[in-house]
Amino acid sequence: MNKVDKTQPTIAVIGLGYVGLPLAAALARHFDTVGFDVNPSRVAALLDGKDGTGEIDSMTLADSSLTFSSDAAAIQGRDIYIVAVPTPVDDAKRPDLSAVEGAARTVGAAMAPGAVVVFESTVYPGVTEDVCGPVLAKASGLLCGRDFFLGYSPERINPGDRAHRIDNITKVVAGQTADIAGQLADMYGRINGGDVFVAADIRTAEAAKVIENAQRDINIAFINEVAMIFDRMGLSTEDVLAAAATKWNFLDFKPGLVGGHCIGVDPYYLAHAAQAMNHEPEIILSGRRINDGMSRYVADRIAAQLDGPSRILVLGLTFKENVPDLRNSQIPDIVKHLAAAGHDVAVHDPLADACDARTLYGIELLDILGTAYDGVVGAVAHNAYSDINLSDIVVPGGLVADVKGLWRDRTKGDGFRYWSF
Repeated sequence: MNKVDKTQPTIAVIGLGYVGLPLAAALARHFDTVGFDVNPSRVAALLDGKDGTGEIDSMTLADSSLTFSSDAAAIQGRDIYIVAVPTPVDDAKRPDLSAVEGAARTVGAAMAPGAVVVFESTVYPGVTEDVCGPVLAKASGLLCGRDFFLGYSPERINPGDRAHRIDNITKVVAGQTADIAGQLADMYGRINGGDVFVAADIRTAEAAKVIENAQRDINIAFINEVAMIFDRMGLSTEDVLAAAATKWNFLDFKPGLVGGHCIGVDPYYLAHAAQAMNHEPEIILSGRRINDGMSRYVADRIAAQLDGPSRILVLGLTFKENVPDLRNSQIPDIVKHLAAAGHDVAVHDPLADACDARTLYGIELLDILGTAYDGVVGAVAHNAYSDINLSDIVVPGGLVADVKGLWRDRTKGDGFRYWSF
C-alpha cells in the first residue's frame, strides 16, 4: 500500500462552489492542491480569474498556486480527496445523494491505495461509511478500512460572511481510525491555526453538522410564528424583539424567509434519518412547515393591502443579502403567489445572474429601475437597496412591504403605506 506523506499530502478538492473553492484556496497556501469540478464552464471561469460566487476575488485567484480542472485525470493518485458537493432534497423533500455518490465514483476511479477520502457535504449520520464507502470501494476495487480510509469534516461556510472564514473558524474532523483523524486534524489545522475539534467518530461529526442548521431553522420558525401572531395583533415584531432582547439570555433571531443550501435543506436530512429509525421528528418538521410557508404568508399579506390587481416591484431574488446565490430562495415563491393573484410583478436584483434567474425560476430580471409601482417589496437586504429613493419607485399612497426592515425609519410621513414584521 502506498504511504501518505502525513506532513505534505497532495490534495484534491472535489466541487468548487461556495464551500469547495474557499477551502481549496486555503489549502493551496500550504499543500499541493488541485480543484476539480464537473462543470467545465465553472472551471474555465476560475482559470480566467472569475469566481461567480463572489467568495474569492480575482487577485487571490491569480496569486494562488491552486490548479483547476474538469478532467478526472488531474486528480489521479492524490493522497487526500475532499468532497464538497451539494446535498439537496428532491421534490418530495427526501435527501438527494446523487451528487455525493457521483463524486465518490469519480474519486474511486482516481485514487490509489493509501488514499484518504474526506466528505464535507452535509449528510445524515451513516452516509459517509454506509453509502459513500461502498461506492468508493466498488469504483476503485479497493477495500475500505484497509486500502483506503474515510474521514468527515463538516463545512461551515456562510455565503457572503466576511467575518467567519475558513481560516478563522473551528474545524470539526473525524476519521475512520485515530490515525486518520490525527492526519486530518493536522491538515485542517494548518489553515486555521490549529483550531480543530476531533469528534468521537464519523457518525458523531455528521450528526453535529446536521443539527447545527436544524437548530437554527427551529429558532427562526419560532420567531416566524410569533411574527404572524403579532401581525394579527397589530404589534411590531421588531419592537417586541427589541424589548425581549434586553434579557441576557434571549436569543437574537429575526423573522424572515429561510433559503439557501443549508438551513432550508439540512433538517430534512435529520428528519429522514429519524423516520428510518421509526421516530417521527415533530419539532423539526413543524419548524420546516412554518418556514416553508413564509413565502405564501408574505405574499398574502402584501396582496391583502393592495386595491385589486397592481403593479408590484420585488427588490431582491437571492436567498440572502449581498450574495449572488439563488439556491432555494423563497423570493420566487412570493413572485409566483402574487402573479397568481393577478398582480403584474417585476423583479430586480443587482447581484443575481440573469441567466440563472431565467433558468431556475423563469424570472426575467429588470436591468434598471425606471418607473413607479403600486407596491414595492423589499425582499432582500442588499446594500444597494439601503439608500434607495422610495419616491422614485412607489406611487403616492402606494405600499412599501419591507420584509427585511430596510427602510423602517425612513417611511414615516412619506406618503406611503408601510408594512413590515
